[in-house]
Amino acid sequence: MFRRLLAPAILLASLSACSQPATPPASDAAATPAAAPATDATAAAAAPAPATDAAAPAEGATPPATAEAATPPAAPDPNAPEPRVGTDYEAIAVPQPTWGAADGKIELAEVFSYQCVHCAEFQPLVTQYTSKLPADVRWEYVPAAFGGTWNDFARAYFAADVMGVQKRTHDAVFNGVFIEQKIKTGKPEEIADLYAGLGVDRAKFLATMSSFGVTAKLNRAKQFGLRTGVTATPTLIINGKWRVNVTTDRGFKGMLETANFLIQKERAASANVPGPATGPAIAASSPTGR
Repeated sequence: MFRRLLAPAILLASLSACSQPATPPASDAAATPAAAPATDATAAAAAPAPATDAAAPAEGATPPATAEAATPPAAPDPNAPEPRVGTDYEAIAVPQPTWGAADGKIELAEVFSYQCVHCAEFQPLVTQYTSKLPADVRWEYVPAAFGGTWNDFARAYFAADVMGVQKRTHDAVFNGVFIEQKIKTGKPEEIADLYAGLGVDRAKFLATMSSFGVTAKLNRAKQFGLRTGVTATPTLIINGKWRVNVTTDRGFKGMLETANFLIQKERAASANVPGPATGPAIAASSPTGR
């Protein structure tokens, strides 16, 4: 089972989201690989900070501590307070097209990054949640394209998708980055090494990462994030209309409870046949999802 990481840097902070760089990249079409690791920088406690890349771990550094995996799924608390507009979620001023093709289903799109430790911690809950999605709900992953190594990991996601290996490598990539610490610089060649260790053809993977098709997907992901107002990961976008943020008091479990609330809102608006009143069961977690 995927283990959740409590890296030394995270023990110094109470952040629950990874923020994009303060200065956006000039172009996504051909981003120059940054000579910096893919892990998130140590940030000041209790407030999001720019997602700059931290220095590479020193030789012989103490490996990060690990924690137990998420507890078994538990139904959302029926007495939990209603999600707070402006805090737990926000309406997107101008509704946007969904990431996936319109198929009559309600879309939950997670904007994430393989270099975001909070996305790694969120993933066990996501796996449990998506395994029990109602028939009228669809989950999509959208890699954040904030520039630098964010773009390189986004390219890696799309390359894996094109090659048909994304589903089987998804959790393993998080594990390779944060548990096994195989990424030191975040360069495409290093990311390709990680995938090669998962049984993916390295040369083909590198070529696919820099392909025209993947570049087009990267640019589309950037536009999706800009149009929906995403500035940190993980963020959920519901049907192109609602943006769900993780908060320190409700954590990742609360984030998914808010998603369930908005699913019901979308059902009511479209007069779809109602599914389960609370949506998928959500595993219990601490306020920060740890």
